[in-house]
Amino acid sequence: MDLEKRPATPPVERAAQHPVAPAPQPAPRRPPAQAEGCLVVAIRLPVRIVALVVVLPVRLVWDALVVAGRFLLDTALRPVGRALAWLGRTLVLRPLGAVWTYVLAPVGRGLAAAGLFLGKCLFVWPWVGLWRYVVVPVGLGLGWLLHVLLVVPAVWLYRYVLTPVGHALAWAARGVGAGATAVGRGVRWLLRTLFVVPAVWAYARVLTPIGHGIAWVALGVAAGVVWLARVVGAGVMWLLRGIGLVLWTLLRWLFVVPAVAVWRWVLAPVGRGVAVVGREIGDALGHAWRVAGHLSRAVWRFLGQLLRWIFVSPARWVYRTVLTPAGHAVRDLVWRPATAAVRAAGRATRQALGSVRDSVRAARADVRRLLFGAPREKVPVTQGPEADGNLRT
Repeated sequence: MDLEKRPATPPVERAAQHPVAPAPQPAPRRPPAQAEGCLVVAIRLPVRIVALVVVLPVRLVWDALVVAGRFLLDTALRPVGRALAWLGRTLVLRPLGAVWTYVLAPVGRGLAAAGLFLGKCLFVWPWVGLWRYVVVPVGLGLGWLLHVLLVVPAVWLYRYVLTPVGHALAWAARGVGAGATAVGRGVRWLLRTLFVVPAVWAYARVLTPIGHGIAWVALGVAAGVVWLARVVGAGVMWLLRGIGLVLWTLLRWLFVVPAVAVWRWVLAPVGRGVAVVGREIGDALGHAWRVAGHLSRAVWRFLGQLLRWIFVSPARWVYRTVLTPAGHAVRDLVWRPATAAVRAAGRATRQALGSVRDSVRAARADVRRLLFGAPREKVPVTQGPEADGNLRT
């Protein structure tokens, strides 16, 4: 027991020593389900009753058709389809496959090989021989002849005639070009002195001040025109805006406001009522279909149980208590003794036939021995070291 008084702990340290769990946040509230009106409740029950009365016969017929279709598919259509498939494979596919594999394919390969060989003989080899032994030698000869008759003289003419003449003409052209360059420089100085210098002085001292004055006057006139256009445009804009506002107000009160009122107070309530009726009819049909399914299942189960009591159970009782003992008696008293007797007779017959076969074989061997003598015995022939007695280990 501690008798000394402990100092007070600051609230910060107290919070650090004993952390406070965060306060649980309230779960987000779900929006309440929309309450159903009296119209929905008044429509739902009659619609579901009418839908059940209408849908129940349809569901009974539908379930009967489904069961009949499954029975027909399992007992008739599927075996018939398998039989037709087997018949088609046996009578059509296998014969056609055999004809293709053993007749058409070999004949086709032979015809293809013969056609390829014939095509080579008629089209490929003659052209190859013509190209190799006629066209190529003639082309080489013509090329050599053209080289000798045209290329060699042309090269000699270019090297020993045209080249010196071209060099002479180039030297003369360089001299004429130098003279023309000197004349051009003189004409250029003369034209610059007579025309360019006076034109530059007139542009800088006369035309430029006159152009600046004209530009200042044109800018002033343009500024006045722009200000006038702005004033006129603002007036026209205000006038058009007022006319547009009046027209928009008129059209709004003539068309938009009546259309919104018709939509809000006529079409929307009618649409909501039609949607409620349609949704309830759909829900009623779905509910009636499910209830009709349960009722149909109960009805067909009752009918099946009734048929089982009337036909299946008596047939099963007759099979189990009458036919099965009778069949066992027939099997034990008639079938098994008959099969045992038939097996014994067959076994005796096979033994008799075997003894007869052995006696016939012996008689035939005796007759062959009397007519042709006994067969010679085969003497083994030894070769190699074993014949001399020199056996090696």
